Amino acid sequence: MTLKGKQKGFFGLTNQISTKLRHLTVVYPSLSRFIAAELTRGYFLEHNEAKYTERRERVYTCMRIPKELEKLMIFGFFLCVDAFLYVFTLLPLRVLLAVLRLLTLPCCGFRSDGSRLLQPAQVCDVLKGLILVLCFSMMHYVDYSMMYHLIRGQSVIKLYLIYNMLEVADRLFSSFGQDILDALYWTATEPKERKRDSIGVIPHFIMAVFYVFLHAILIMVQASTLNVAFNSHNKSLLTIMMSNNFVEIKGSVFKKFEKNNLFQMSNSDIKERFTSYVLLLIVCLRNMEQFAWNPDHLWVLFPDVLMVVLSEVAVDIIKHAFITKFNDITADVYSEYRASLAFDLVSSRQKNACTDYSDSVARRMGFIPLPLAVLLIRVVMSSVKVQGALSYTCVFLFYLGLVSLKVLNSIVLLGKSCVYVKRANMEDKLFERPSTAPPSSGKPPSKTEQERCPTPPASRPPTPPPEPEQPLPSLSKEEEGEAQAASELKHRTPKEDLLEIDRFTICGNRID
Repeated sequence: MTLKGKQKGFFGLTNQISTKLRHLTVVYPSLSRFIAAELTRGYFLEHNEAKYTERRERVYTCMRIPKELEKLMIFGFFLCVDAFLYVFTLLPLRVLLAVLRLLTLPCCGFRSDGSRLLQPAQVCDVLKGLILVLCFSMMHYVDYSMMYHLIRGQSVIKLYLIYNMLEVADRLFSSFGQDILDALYWTATEPKERKRDSIGVIPHFIMAVFYVFLHAILIMVQASTLNVAFNSHNKSLLTIMMSNNFVEIKGSVFKKFEKNNLFQMSNSDIKERFTSYVLLLIVCLRNMEQFAWNPDHLWVLFPDVLMVVLSEVAVDIIKHAFITKFNDITADVYSEYRASLAFDLVSSRQKNACTDYSDSVARRMGFIPLPLAVLLIRVVMSSVKVQGALSYTCVFLFYLGLVSLKVLNSIVLLGKSCVYVKRANMEDKLFERPSTAPPSSGKPPSKTEQERCPTPPASRPPTPPPEPEQPLPSLSKEEEGEAQAASELKHRTPKEDLLEIDRFTICGNRID
């Protein structure tokens, strides 16, 4: 292009720009125009409809959390009540039936099929009864009054630290306690034809007795600390203990939570709420005994009890509301959690169930009723004096009332659980018969094992068949170990189903 052509193009562009500038009016900034613009400018929210619709749904989800969470909490609370009342009502009767079977065996003679003296369930019942009796006898040597005055003499800050340490110790005891009890039950009921690789029933039994005894003492110290907080004049310790619940919010809501992690937190909250209610009952019994069962003193304790209960409920609601908000979890997940707990109850009522329901609650929620039952019996026996025929009659009627309450609670829970399982379309899992993996020794399961548990739990997924082995080149020992570890990591399936997760399976916020 020649120079003349370039100049012509440049002048043409300049003319166009000057023509457009003539049509523009120069607007000088002024305060009045700025205020007018601020007062008249509008919002066009429909341009980002999806974003604001999502924000509104989050608000609705937070509003639904209290209702859905309390439904789960109430259902789980009555599940803990059912497992707790079982220790006082049906367990003594089952132990009595097992003892009668042992006493009548010489008269009736042994069966020709060579079956056991006692069924595995009866053996577990007798072991539970013996643990309760021995731990209750050992608790008589622990002076509750001396422990109360020893704790009362400590400073407020020291008691606050002690209470926090007791909460951590309670969780650690619960995580290891059910493993000790399960090891005892399996060692005592393991088939005889199998080669035993355990240390024996008696060492396991001693470990279980000491665990229940130590855990009962731990809960007694917790109850004594709470009692000291109730009886302090300025209520400073009680206020500090209640504020400790709100500190829990800080340690929870700003962490990443998956669906399975939230399920475990919900189970832990159910267990903690039930345990706190039992501790409050123990505190009220001890205080009423000191005031000669004066009903007027109960109204003195009522405000403090109400404050503890309301703080627990408020902390749970706030914690779960913000966890679901920050992790984009819907409120419908609590219906799935409730259906999973209901599935445990329904599956444990089957004729071929492989475990007792109280043990299922212990594994799922970390709630072990034996230590708490030992402590409650110890407190009731020391607080209530039973003398005379009329007193024993009242005790017998009270026992019948507990049995009636247990039966009624079990019937209602079973009906509700069937409804929840049906709503969640989980009926097929109740009748699944997944194939189980062969034992480590390579031998097929014995006839006794098949009789013990003909149908494996529905919560376990079927074991995938082993892949055919391929010829491998010669490797060194280190390379073989690394290859084996990599193969195990590859074929290990993550626990995505809620029915496969126990209370202490997941540590932290990482799902394995």
